[in-house]
Amino acid sequence: MFNNYPFKNLIKPFALSLVISVYITSVSAQTAPPKSPSYEQASEVSGLIIQYGQDINAIRDFYSPYTSIDGYNSQSTQTSPEERKRLTDICNDYLAKLKQADFDNMSIYGKVDYTLLKKQIVYELGAIKLDDDEYNKITTYIPFAEEIYQLEKKRRRGITVDGQEIAMQLANILKEVNTAKTSFAALKSLDMPLARKGKASVLGLKSRLKSFYDFYEGYDPNFTWWVPKPYKLLDSALNGYADLIISKGKINTTQKPDSSGIQGVPIGHDELVRQLKAEMIPYTPEELIKLANKEFAFCDAEMLKASKELGFGNDWHKALEKVKNSYVPAGRQPEAILKLYNDALSFIKERDLITIPPLAEETWGMTMMTPKAQLVTPFFLCGSEIIISYPTNTMNEADKLMSMRGNNPYFSRGTVQHELIPGHNLQYFMNSRYKSYRGMFYTPFWIEGWSLYWELLLYQQGFAKTPEERIGMMFWRMHRCARIIFSLNYHLGNWTPQQCIDFLVDRVGHERANAEGEVRRSFQGGYSPLYQVAYLTGGLQLMSLKHELVDGGKMTFKQFHDAVMK
Repeated sequence: MFNNYPFKNLIKPFALSLVISVYITSVSAQTAPPKSPSYEQASEVSGLIIQYGQDINAIRDFYSPYTSIDGYNSQSTQTSPEERKRLTDICNDYLAKLKQADFDNMSIYGKVDYTLLKKQIVYELGAIKLDDDEYNKITTYIPFAEEIYQLEKKRRRGITVDGQEIAMQLANILKEVNTAKTSFAALKSLDMPLARKGKASVLGLKSRLKSFYDFYEGYDPNFTWWVPKPYKLLDSALNGYADLIISKGKINTTQKPDSSGIQGVPIGHDELVRQLKAEMIPYTPEELIKLANKEFAFCDAEMLKASKELGFGNDWHKALEKVKNSYVPAGRQPEAILKLYNDALSFIKERDLITIPPLAEETWGMTMMTPKAQLVTPFFLCGSEIIISYPTNTMNEADKLMSMRGNNPYFSRGTVQHELIPGHNLQYFMNSRYKSYRGMFYTPFWIEGWSLYWELLLYQQGFAKTPEERIGMMFWRMHRCARIIFSLNYHLGNWTPQQCIDFLVDRVGHERANAEGEVRRSFQGGYSPLYQVAYLTGGLQLMSLKHELVDGGKMTFKQFHDAVMK
């Protein structure tokens, strides 16, 4: 079946295959791994990676404001110019240290860690510069920023301040804020990315001001006498100014008005290419869309075969309707999930596909997703536990039915092991135990790619036996193709959110509420622009490596999968 994959030649190197190569050299040449596998925990560069991560965290912790609330520290998301300069200095210091390292004489494990660290630092420098460039474009709207930064700087070392002078200074800053608000109100609009940066910057200043105020208020009698009233007025004004800035945000697009109500920010072709390059993916957005459409054709053919077996001929949408209506009654979904999990685990164990630590198998759990969360994530989520999406008593009848139909057992057959073992649950279990210092190199092309790979592999191995099971698993595969197509078209400025929703309904067969949740999740849920692209792209890269190493006779399935895990 692999020869039918349009992605079978997707074997250009990027970060995922680079990491996996750590283990391939030793294992492919022998039948058993080394008795003392030092590669599992360290390399010549691992210490430098740990130091870099700690130094970056130290800078972020020191230069970011905090507000102590019952011992909890809440940090601002907007960096200051001072913080960005120090982060840049640290990154350049570590690039200089890497230049001094003897790369040629390192083990393969050290070379991989060297390459990953250098890639990470270069990416960080690019992100800092992008942040700085955007910030410089909105400084004209926040002329009072430096005065607040200087106040917060005094807090870091506990410098004694004069309460009366601070009160007068805050009153003057308030005048500047009100003047800036009046001037800004005359603007017709502001590009949405800059509006978001402006709002984040003002809220960041508000957070720094609060950090300064909370440190002295109540502890310094003179400060406590003079400052509270002007502080509260300024705090309120900053909040109102942030709301005003974002209200002027406008998404520049040539598309027709969108009726979905979903607000996102397309990042454009150049930024997509930059982020793909940072992930070491040697494809343009247009090439990825083309490849996804080829994979879609494979899915269509499989759906048609199953549809004909069920007596629906070429109308696979009718076959899909039959599958959707196989949902279990309310209250029975956890039981159905457990059965599907046991089915998948038995299938994997019978074929000896991967080593499963007994403790990982013992300690996964279940929770139920709230109705509010289901508006953004209408399907499963997982970490150390599987989070089940199914209707509750507070949802209206139409939404209940769509949730049940969209989470029917045949659809879930392809995704339970994606979330649990050997998918995300096993990833988190193993990643915390082997080379945990690589956590800073997180990428969805690995996180989601690995779990998606198991959907592809189990389908290839015959896990879906009946036509209903094949339709259920193929539905999700089509969905992964669609994620590449709709998310990239959106960020290229070709599609609106409503067009993305319609595409998921018409082309994949989603319930409309679920399609809306999926698009909302993609563009409003805090996901990176490449996150939805990462599932199928990462999965097919792993499948290509499997084809080369397992199908090519260099490794067994178990050796290959255990190598990836470690």
